[in-house]
Amino acid sequence: MTKKQLPLDELSTAIGRILGLLLTEEKVDHAVQNLSQAIWDSVPGTLGAGVSILDALGRRTSRGFTDAVVEEADFLQYQLGEGPCLTAWASEQTVLVHDVSADIRWPEWTASVRDLPIKSVISAPLLAGGRSIGAIKVYSPETSAYDATTAKLLELFASPAATLLSHIQSAETPKRISEGLQSALHSRDLVNRACGILMERHQIPHASALQRMLKHARDHGSTLQDVSAEIVAGIPADQN
Repeated sequence: MTKKQLPLDELSTAIGRILGLLLTEEKVDHAVQNLSQAIWDSVPGTLGAGVSILDALGRRTSRGFTDAVVEEADFLQYQLGEGPCLTAWASEQTVLVHDVSADIRWPEWTASVRDLPIKSVISAPLLAGGRSIGAIKVYSPETSAYDATTAKLLELFASPAATLLSHIQSAETPKRISEGLQSALHSRDLVNRACGILMERHQIPHASALQRMLKHARDHGSTLQDVSAEIVAGIPADQN
């Protein structure tokens, strides 16, 4: 169900709340989750929100996503090297998409998400210290769900959030490099092992196995890592 447009006083309260939460956070993970949830609460018609930033190993990743659809749509952008969020990040300009299926800027990504409940997108860059450190985005299941006013709203979140996230991220960097490397290696191994199980079970290629896992995660409101863990642990799951 489409959410109503927030009155100006409620909007101001929402922005004040997220800034207060970010200021008190000590970890990027918590700050990003709070940011995504506040955006989802405040932007009418939104199915899911999330943040794209670099992980401890310098790779583009999605954090704090409020819906598995966001994770899958973003993953396809990173895999294909194109999409609205990557464009916003690289160009340092807000990207507004009224109808994903009719947009010709990212043909491979558009074709890949045609079965996802994504029709409209806005992505705004996170600019801090004269550089773009990532992007925030919202996805809607309705065409023309967003307009220039909505884009300005997202930019209101992006500007102060980028500065605060940059400071938190910098303070965590030494510790995150060590922890991030260990976590990334474990996550990659887990996903690859799960893919291998599905490849052998169904006699399918790696890409198809990964797509099945992403779809299962989306359908069940889970994450790719959780689905991988279930498969490896031998927990029955419908991966057909």
